[in-house]
Amino acid sequence: MAPGAPPLLPLLLGLLLLPLLPGLPPHATGCPAACRCYSATVECGALRLRVVPPGIPPGTQTLFLQDNSIAHLEQGALAPLAALRHLYLHNNTLRALESGAFRAQPRLLELALTGNRLRGLRGGAFVGLVQLRVLYLAGNQLAKLLDFTFLHLPRLQELHLQENSIELLEDQALAGLSSLALLDLSRNQLGTISREALQPLTSLQVLRLTENPWRCDCALHWLGSWIKEGGRRLLSSRDKKITCAEPPRLALQNLLEVSGGSLICIPPSVSVEPAELTANLGEDLQVACQASGYPQPLVVWRKVPQPRDGKPQAQAQLEAGAPGLGGHATRDTGSGMLFLTNITLAHAGKYECEATNAGGKARVPFHLLVNGSRQQSQQTPAPQAPAARPVGHEPRHQAGSMAFRALGLATQTAIAAAIALLALTALLLAAMICRRRRRRKKVPVPPGEGTLFVNDYSDGPCTFAQLEELRDERGHEMFVIDRSKPLFAEVPPEEPAEQNPPEGLMSGLRLPPRVAYEIHC
Repeated sequence: MAPGAPPLLPLLLGLLLLPLLPGLPPHATGCPAACRCYSATVECGALRLRVVPPGIPPGTQTLFLQDNSIAHLEQGALAPLAALRHLYLHNNTLRALESGAFRAQPRLLELALTGNRLRGLRGGAFVGLVQLRVLYLAGNQLAKLLDFTFLHLPRLQELHLQENSIELLEDQALAGLSSLALLDLSRNQLGTISREALQPLTSLQVLRLTENPWRCDCALHWLGSWIKEGGRRLLSSRDKKITCAEPPRLALQNLLEVSGGSLICIPPSVSVEPAELTANLGEDLQVACQASGYPQPLVVWRKVPQPRDGKPQAQAQLEAGAPGLGGHATRDTGSGMLFLTNITLAHAGKYECEATNAGGKARVPFHLLVNGSRQQSQQTPAPQAPAARPVGHEPRHQAGSMAFRALGLATQTAIAAAIALLALTALLLAAMICRRRRRRKKVPVPPGEGTLFVNDYSDGPCTFAQLEELRDERGHEMFVIDRSKPLFAEVPPEEPAEQNPPEGLMSGLRLPPRVAYEIHC
C-alpha cells in the first residue's frame, strides 16, 4: 500500500453501511418512478397510484401518498419503512385496514387517513403504533366504534373523527386513550353518548360534539350536568351549543338550557304472540317480538338452557349464524325476529325476548314445543287414502286440523263438487227470473184498459174519474167515489174536434171500453 493512500478496509465498511444510515437522503439510495425525493421525504401525491409504489428508500421519514386511488394496503407494503414518522394517505379509496397494517412503524407520529371510504375499524388495525400522536379519520363512512378500537394507542393526543356517520359509540371504544387531549366527534349521527365512554379520557382538554342529532332524554342527563359542573372548560363558545333533535317538544333547544326534569325516558314493554307454539320436525319458524318505549328499545333474543344435574347453565344469546342452534335472531330497535330453520328436538325449550333502553329492561318468555312423536302419529288409525304422492315443501298439518289441505282427497273432491252444483243452481234460477221478466214486458196491453170501471153493486158503474185518493192518519191509501163527477169527460160541442186525435185519448174518453174490472170499494 502506497504511503498516504486511504485505508481500504474502512472505506469498504463505510460503503456497506451507507444504505443503513437513516439520516441520508432517500435519493442517495433510489427513488420511486414519478415521485419526488429530497432529504428524508418522498412525495408521491396525485399520481393515480393504486398501490404503495415499490422502491421507497428505507430511511424515509415523511411519505406523501395523498390524492391517489389506493384501495388496499398490501401485506408488507410498509414493512421496509421502519423509520417512518409522518404518513399521509388522505383522499384515497381505502375501504378497510388489515389487522397489523402499521405494525412495522413503531416510530410513526402522525397518520392521516382523512377522506377515504373506511366503514369500520378492526381492533388490531393500529397495533404497533405506540408512538402515534395524531390520528386523522375524518370524512370517512364510519358508522360504529366498537370496544377497544384504539386500545393500542397509549400516547395518542389528537383523534379527529368528524364528518363520519357514527351513530354508536360503545362504552369501551375509547379505552386506552389516557393521553388524549383533543376529541372531535362533530358532524356525525350520534344520538346519545354514555358517561363510561368518556371516562378513559383523563387528559382531555378539547371536546367537540356539535352538529349531531342528539336525543335529549334521561340518557343525556349526565352530559348536561357534567358540562355545567366542570366540563364547560372543554368546550369552546361554538362547541357549547349541543342542539336537541328529539323529542319534538325539545327540538332545536340547547341541551345546556333544558331542565333535568324534561329529560325523561319511558321504560320498555315487550310482548310475544303467541307465548307458546308447537312446531313439527324439519319446519322453519319465525317469531316476532314487539317492544315499545322511549327511546326505542333494543331487542335481543336469548335461549334459556335447561339446568343439568341441578346446576343452571349460562344463557346463550342468539346471533346471526349461532352454531348448534340452526337459527338466528335479529338485534334491532323496536322489534326482533327469531328465525329457526330445520327444527329439531334440540330447539325445544324456553326462550326470552329482552328489550333494553335507557329507562330499563323488560323480558318476556316464549316456549317452543317440538312434535317429535312420528311413530305415535303413524300408529293412530286413519281412513284409507289414495297412494301418497310427493307434496314438495307444503307445511304439515296437525291431526284434527280444519285446513282444506289437511282434508283427504275424497273430501276435497266432494266439497268442490258441492260448490260447483250450488253455483250452477244459482245461475239457472237467475236465468229463469230474467226470462219471466222479459215475458211480462212483452205482453200487449188490451185496448181500453185505461178506462177502468168500478162497481160498488149499489148505484151503478163508476170510473176512476170519480175516485178520490185519500190517506188515513197512518198513511194508508183509500179510494172514495165522488158521484157528483161525470161518468165520462165529454168534449164540449162548440170546440172542433182535432183532425187526428191521439189514439190514447179516443180509446180513453169516447170509445166504449172493451175490458172492465170490478173493484169492491
